[in-house]
Amino acid sequence: MEISEKVAYLKGLAEGLKLDEETKEGKLIAGIIDVLDAMAEEFADVESEIVDLEDGLDAVSEDLSDVEETLYFALDDDDEDDDEDDDDDELFVTTCPCCEEEVVFDEDVLADGEVVCPNCGERLEFDLSDLANATNKDEE
Repeated sequence: MEISEKVAYLKGLAEGLKLDEETKEGKLIAGIIDVLDAMAEEFADVESEIVDLEDGLDAVSEDLSDVEETLYFALDDDDEDDDEDDDDDELFVTTCPCCEEEVVFDEDVLADGEVVCPNCGERLEFDLSDLANATNKDEE
């Protein structure tokens, strides 16, 4: 039984008892039943609004799922391309003499002969002539 049905039942009981609404007790019971009736109507309105919100939320959730699927599909395609590129890159690590933080860089930066520390901005230079000479000796 719904709340509105229960309130209607209480109204019927009060009418069946032929409560005198002129007495204090009669006024109190009639007032309580009126408040219960108003609350039942409010509950019905709130339930209706909740159903509307649930429908709207379901629609938004479906749209979001479509967007996520499209976005993740696009990101997965990009990640596959990035993974292929990353496999070829060799990374190097050095320690900045100023801030003593590790600096990671790739072959392209190494070929330039210098890197800027992302932590403190210090310019780190590399002399690759010794490395090139050592590589040539190993090949001979």
